[in-house]
Amino acid sequence: MTFSNDKPIYIQMADRLCDEILSGKYQDDDRIPSVREYSVLLEVNTNTAVKAYEQLAREEIIYNKRGLGYFVTKGAKKQILKARKKEFMKERLPELFRQMQLLDISIEDVVEAYKDIKSVK
Repeated sequence: MTFSNDKPIYIQMADRLCDEILSGKYQDDDRIPSVREYSVLLEVNTNTAVKAYEQLAREEIIYNKRGLGYFVTKGAKKQILKARKKEFMKERLPELFRQMQLLDISIEDVVEAYKDIKSVK
């Protein structure tokens, strides 16, 4: 995984795990890789992975079964979607609209571009 400089690595790791939950790689009550496994996979320090898992546990996205590992909390996907939609609407959409206005891009232009992208997939 290539990390960017805009967020701490542990947050990027947590985001990646959330992406994997959203994509269906991990379902409710599925076991996720251990902290060690995930740190090796992403080539990061184990302590960084611990921080990522602790963050997700605080957010109740994952939970720990002592001696068995970490598992996806029931309803985690719905919770992640809700939080990400809220963040998108509050943080990203206003900047997108500002850029659209500056560049004279209409909502119709965006819809057309969206349709083009969807037809390629």
